[in-house]
Amino acid sequence: MKMQKVTVVRIYLSEGETQLKNLMKRLRDWEKLRGLTVFRGISGYGESGVIHGADIVDLSLNLPIVVEFFDSEEIINSIIEHMGDQIKTGHMLKWSAEINESN
Repeated sequence: MKMQKVTVVRIYLSEGETQLKNLMKRLRDWEKLRGLTVFRGISGYGESGVIHGADIVDLSLNLPIVVEFFDSEEIINSIIEHMGDQIKTGHMLKWSAEINESN
């Protein structure tokens, strides 16, 4: 199997932030990213230390959201340069990975 090097980015948000729709629109329309996935967490905490969780009694709209995407290193670095200041400090990770490629 042939593998291709890519760079993966993960951004941590919360449901209460209005940033998600704008971020997705920007990545699709302006940055022409080929795809992304949004994960909704069932529990988590951040800077405040307050634990947010989903249970039947508490229908919180402040659950953790993780946006994850990948592309070539050049495209990812360009995206980060364009939007890096819109993401809170410490809320974006990136790392190198490999994906399977068609033969």
